[in-house]
Amino acid sequence: MKTTAELKAEAKEALKGRWGQAVLLNLIPTLLGIAVLFFVFLSGMIGYLLHGSGDGMISSISDYQQNYSNGAGANLVSSIVSALFMSGISWTYLDLLRGEKTEIEPFKDAFRGFQGVFIVGVILLALLTNIFSTLWALLLIIPGIVKTYSYSQSYFLYYDQIKQTGEKPKVLETITASRRLMSGHKGRLFWLDITFIGWHILALITLGIGYLWLTPYITTTKAAFYKELSQA
Repeated sequence: MKTTAELKAEAKEALKGRWGQAVLLNLIPTLLGIAVLFFVFLSGMIGYLLHGSGDGMISSISDYQQNYSNGAGANLVSSIVSALFMSGISWTYLDLLRGEKTEIEPFKDAFRGFQGVFIVGVILLALLTNIFSTLWALLLIIPGIVKTYSYSQSYFLYYDQIKQTGEKPKVLETITASRRLMSGHKGRLFWLDITFIGWHILALITLGIGYLWLTPYITTTKAAFYKELSQA
């Protein structure tokens, strides 16, 4: 099995001469995400100004419950939209690593997860993996984290199954396949994430701008991790 350093080197080689395209590919969902957050914030402010904060204990509890419900719903929608973007972006880097794609097409590749053949499966994967991970986390935080790593290859497996057979796999079977594929390898992926901590600190120092370069680097490295795992 390749070391973390070898996976990172493979990722950098795949991105060589394509960093500009990779940054633009990452920029599109980032800008859309900012726009969505601004819209949610603006809607909340308008709702507050129109209806006020209410009077009395009952109104306060009602407002709290409504805000909590709205927050949970917004987080779920955000997770699904993020999955749609990141799955397509990850598939693009996987194709680059495999030599099946030579150029990144930012305005097209950013929306690969939204294509008809993929979109329903990606949404269901995002819903179920979030639900399963949350339920495990209710027991203890660590089991929730472990399960998140267990399900981490689901989107890659779903993509490969459709590409190789032309048929959509069952979502639950895809999650199970990811769990089996990651058996004995969750620690490797966890360590890979740990090695990027220094880069995350540098990106934060730049007020987040550094993530335009860091995110493609991390995403490509994880695509290289899956490529090696799927070939084993």
